[in-house]
Amino acid sequence: MPDEYKVEDVEEENDSSEWLMTFADLTMLLLVFFIMLYAMSTPDPTKVTNALQAVTQALSGKDSKMATSTISRDEAGVILDQVLLNRQIQLAQQKVFSDVKFLQTKKGLEGLVGANFEDGVITIRAPGDVLFASGEVTLTPKGREVIEAMKDFFTQHPDQTINIRGYTDDRLPAPGSRFRDNWEVSSLRAVNVLRLLMEMGIEPKRLTSTGLADLNPLFPNTSEEYRAQNRRVEFVLEKRVTGK
Repeated sequence: MPDEYKVEDVEEENDSSEWLMTFADLTMLLLVFFIMLYAMSTPDPTKVTNALQAVTQALSGKDSKMATSTISRDEAGVILDQVLLNRQIQLAQQKVFSDVKFLQTKKGLEGLVGANFEDGVITIRAPGDVLFASGEVTLTPKGREVIEAMKDFFTQHPDQTINIRGYTDDRLPAPGSRFRDNWEVSSLRAVNVLRLLMEMGIEPKRLTSTGLADLNPLFPNTSEEYRAQNRRVEFVLEKRVTGK
């Protein structure tokens, strides 16, 4: 009987300590989260590293099982590098986005080009009805003028990749049209803009094109005004990181 009690005591002790592993994992997730917040507000590598090491040492000193769940110094360094890199990209993209305001006042673009900035990604928007005639995929003279003005901006920021996205409204090509559907229309429009930028000297490796038909409308396709807003070409800019 005494031996049986000893076995049961050991099993109860093991069961009661299992929560420590879960608690350690949760603590580490919270730690990484707060490090990211802290680094984004004050990107000081020394302070962040010291805080991370202090918490890691404190956790490892509490219980040997909790120590197995803490991250190593190398892993902490990788996390810190990623956080600081993301912060640097955000700051750099904010500066580029400030230049978009000047682009919007440039001759030929006044009142035409819209833009927004989110999560380090800059989106410049041009109306499809200005770039293309109704139901066509060849750039109009005015459309070429708009792309020419935007080309100068792209040249000034060679660290930006440019994904050109074509959009249509929800109406299908007219009966007898040479285009099968809106996917084909939006894709060809995006490709033709890409080709023109290449002809104007933009590096091909910076450019990609995507046709998205009537996906992601800016407004419901319930009126002519809204449909005109949805017919557009977007230029999605992301910073190129050396080594990627």
